[in-house]
Amino acid sequence: MRIALAQINPTVGDISGNCRLIRSWTSKASRQKADLVIFPELCVTGYPPRDLVEQAFFVDRNRKAVHELASQTDDTAIIIGFVDRNTHPGGKPLYNAAALLYGNKIQAVRAKTLLPTYDVFDEARHFEPARENQPVAFKDKKIGLTICEDMWNQASLWPQAPYNRNPVRDLAAAGADFFVNLSSSPFHAGKTRVRLGIAEGQVHNVRRPFFFCNQVGANDELIFDGNSFAVDSNARLLAQAKSFREDLLVFDLDAEGSAIYREHDPVEDIHDAIVLGLRDYARKCGFQKVLLGLSGGIDSAVTCALAVEALGKGNVLGVSMPSSYSSSGSVTDSRKLARNLGIRLISLPISPVFSAYGKTLKTAFGRRPPDVTEENLQARIRGTLLMAVSNKFGMLLLTTGNKSEISTGYCTLYGDMNGGLAVISDVPKMKVYALGRFINRRKELIPEACFTKPPSAELRPNQTDQDSLPPYDVLDAIVEAYIEEGKDVEEIAARGYPEPLVSRVLRMIDRNEYKRRQAPPGLRITPKAFGIGRRMPIARGDFRT
Repeated sequence: MRIALAQINPTVGDISGNCRLIRSWTSKASRQKADLVIFPELCVTGYPPRDLVEQAFFVDRNRKAVHELASQTDDTAIIIGFVDRNTHPGGKPLYNAAALLYGNKIQAVRAKTLLPTYDVFDEARHFEPARENQPVAFKDKKIGLTICEDMWNQASLWPQAPYNRNPVRDLAAAGADFFVNLSSSPFHAGKTRVRLGIAEGQVHNVRRPFFFCNQVGANDELIFDGNSFAVDSNARLLAQAKSFREDLLVFDLDAEGSAIYREHDPVEDIHDAIVLGLRDYARKCGFQKVLLGLSGGIDSAVTCALAVEALGKGNVLGVSMPSSYSSSGSVTDSRKLARNLGIRLISLPISPVFSAYGKTLKTAFGRRPPDVTEENLQARIRGTLLMAVSNKFGMLLLTTGNKSEISTGYCTLYGDMNGGLAVISDVPKMKVYALGRFINRRKELIPEACFTKPPSAELRPNQTDQDSLPPYDVLDAIVEAYIEEGKDVEEIAARGYPEPLVSRVLRMIDRNEYKRRQAPPGLRITPKAFGIGRRMPIARGDFRT
């Protein structure tokens, strides 16, 4: 039997377009003599459909599409993911389901057993878990059909198993000859090797081949890296699909694995993920062009370079907005970056606007001395100018704040936080520098001065970020320990950081939740990003005191 894994890039809600993709990739697999083509989880609706599934017409349209696909499926069988209705009494109204289509009809439907409800996942909100899952007959074989989380209940992965069922083990006991897993497993750095280890662990237990087909592309803040693979019955890698692009793997069911798993440098993976995430967000939201403010700093330079890779230099506009506090180097570095990248750069000096605001506010402010109010005012003037250009020309405004700044609130509401997509909001500052070096790996695109000058918002004379923040290598380590690892003051301080400093940083993170709640969506590249996977209250007491 010839099996194909069709690693496609569906768009949430575009049922017709997603079905065209399914038909197109089925034809490609058929030309390579595939008997069975496996597609990703919920590929008919796109993943994650979220509350779209609460609209009855949407669910009906997706089910109708499955019947239409079935009527067009003859000699080459396909397995697709879709939203099905729960017709049993009680429980949630829907299933996260998979269907085997063959011989111009729906041969079998199976539902997902394990529904993740943690981090970015909230499937129990809408879906009912499968009551049972028997193998699916196809030709002379029995397929163990699983969907994403169904493969993840392994003791080696969790301190305590989150589910009381193991669908792979149950299907093996019911006589499955091999396993397929339709998946929409989002990317974060280091996750690709974890997935392979999970599949290998399952194969060691059941001694059957295991085929994992993952979605690729990005929908909102989630990026899907693909990296689909096939593992033989001895847990040896048979084939692996490409990272961050559509691909088709075709292989024989009984083949023996001899491939070597392909891993990239972690910084390269983050780079490729962000480029894909930005490209898909713009394309799927209907934008062809983007703009961003260029300050001469590393954050805006890296964001701009990533945007050029994602969309092309003709589709990126840089905006320089110097003030009386801007250094000459900031202006010249922005110009040099624009020349190196080949993008258009316009200059909108803010000093006249800032002066006008000062005159207008003089009566209200009286004799109060300048403070952070005037600093924020400059950021808000810049944000207003960028939004005006965005509105006038229909361009997507990109924000350039990194995770270190957004964690601690070192950003201005309605200022540098203005925008439609926060490109590097999940990238800590030190990793921004690493991304910049990766971008410059072949030639200097980002000027060297962006790496070497002290980071500064340049909102007052001689300002640097370290006036308010600890050194970024220290800050990043504390942020990672608190946000991604869930450690508290004492545990972080035990790693060698002064306890008063740790306490101060954690208080900064906690009290700036209101800012992050008003930020644009950000591309997720770590296990715990600020977004749908982290839901903290804004109004809260300090439980540490």
